[in-house]
Amino acid sequence: MNIKEEILKLKKSLDVTVVAHFYQRDEVFELADITGDSLELAKKSMEATTKFILFCGVGFMGEGVKILSPNKRVLMPKIACCAMARMIDVDYYDDNIAKLNEAGIKSEDILPITYINSSAAVKARVGQMGGLVCTSSNAYKIIQKGLESGKKILFVPDRCLGQNFAKQMNLKSAIVGDGSDLNEADIICYNGFCSVHQQFTVEDVEFYKEKYDDILIAVHPECDPSVCDVADFVGSTSQLIKYIKELPIEQKVAVGTEFNMVNRLRDKNTYILSSTKPECPTMNETTLEDLYNTLKTMEIEQDEPYESEILVSQEDAKWAKIALQRMFEI
Repeated sequence: MNIKEEILKLKKSLDVTVVAHFYQRDEVFELADITGDSLELAKKSMEATTKFILFCGVGFMGEGVKILSPNKRVLMPKIACCAMARMIDVDYYDDNIAKLNEAGIKSEDILPITYINSSAAVKARVGQMGGLVCTSSNAYKIIQKGLESGKKILFVPDRCLGQNFAKQMNLKSAIVGDGSDLNEADIICYNGFCSVHQQFTVEDVEFYKEKYDDILIAVHPECDPSVCDVADFVGSTSQLIKYIKELPIEQKVAVGTEFNMVNRLRDKNTYILSSTKPECPTMNETTLEDLYNTLKTMEIEQDEPYESEILVSQEDAKWAKIALQRMFEI
């Protein structure tokens, strides 16, 4: 059996749109109808006219599609879990609010902002507190607007993203639990991180700068602040793609983000900013076999949930959508 041909046949016969994140394996990515970063995929899925969305990515992304397109049935070939998103749940979130309260910061003086890499339940909690969602491409604008409230920003779950944007905006940041004075900070960061982007180091930058005089360093803001400080360009997934594709092909560039995306950017003069392969393990869980098997189950329509169908409680969906809509309004 040629599994790619079988997948294409199933796609043609079913009322389905297959979407895939930039970090997916090449063989999965190539079979998608829609590709992009997490927010792009959620938006484009809203515009899809099919009854089913088959989402190749990680769990919080599938939830995002379901929240914004509640009438669509959203399935995932593999409900993989983003490690960063798993670093925070509602209990941990509430614990951090309690720590801020203990430091003398009242709940009504806190504006929570959650990176899109978080569960529907966390987004809902943020929405209930008057907060909103951000992405790595719009975080600067969202934080700037949030500061107009006069409140302390609690940024969850990625400490690096919070610290990097604080530096960019000449603001003070602190990490909950690291012993720093939370009252002195404009942006208070939850202590979460992306394990893939922690692989890139200042030593990696120095290695490439010593090897190639004219090389540029482009990294994602989920990297450690020490790495972002010495990079030539810092940007979201979509911003990195645009920046690198607009470079002359003769221009060498070392990129600090997930391997699969970097590997398909350009044919030459593009390097991985790491001595190890920075591959997201959960993004790479989805295989062609998973895609095929999920499509096969969809051949039989059923009212009850499919095994890999994404469901979000009505209450979480309500408040998470409010947090997302506040972002869209800015």
